[in-house]
Amino acid sequence: MTAFRLDNQRAVVTGAASGIGRAIAALFAESGAHVIGVDLNAIPGDPDSIACDVSDEASVDAAFAAVGPIDILVNSAGVSHIGTVFSTTPADFDRLFRINVRGTYLCMAAAVRTMAQQKSGIILNMASIAATAGLADRFAYSMTKGAVLSMTLSAARDLLPYKIRVNCISPARVHTPFVDDYVAKNYPGREAETYKALSDSQPIGRMGTPEEVAALALYLCSPAATFLTGADIPLDGGFQNLR
Repeated sequence: MTAFRLDNQRAVVTGAASGIGRAIAALFAESGAHVIGVDLNAIPGDPDSIACDVSDEASVDAAFAAVGPIDILVNSAGVSHIGTVFSTTPADFDRLFRINVRGTYLCMAAAVRTMAQQKSGIILNMASIAATAGLADRFAYSMTKGAVLSMTLSAARDLLPYKIRVNCISPARVHTPFVDDYVAKNYPGREAETYKALSDSQPIGRMGTPEEVAALALYLCSPAATFLTGADIPLDGGFQNLR
């Protein structure tokens, strides 16, 4: 179906080396886009990948200068953190802000310079249900995703005259390598029961997959979604409304 094709579109996907970012980059490429994967380290075997620290202004500027004009930006680079206001250190807080918030801002700012000249473009940010729901032990992470959601809405309004659409996806728990590492590190010998608890926390009875997030991302960045901007789309297995 041509409505869901991205032929002749140049797309930058940050955090493209693993998890959700990797799934989005792969699906976009399958759908006809020329995908430039951006990650902290260049992706082995991918000639179109660029090493970039999204929290560093000079690194972001150099990466986007090398890429040139683009049609789509997907901000998927980010880190998580387990902790309350008691246990989160200033270093933890600053690291989360630097990567998740500053990184999203820097990449958006770099992308809109050429998108505004083109009078077209699509920006998709990765927020989280943590932006709008009080989750235990996610103090700093929730702060960053709330900021991503707010930036998405503000940018969507400001960029209307330039015909740039800006939306975000708010996933619930998605089974990524981060989840595997976290479970292995914190629940050795109890992996099976921990995965069951994580799955049972979603009303639908399981965690989401990176590929499911990628499918929604494809829709939001495709010609099928040209009337959609300033939206936060929950992909949450019923978490928000069916608890």
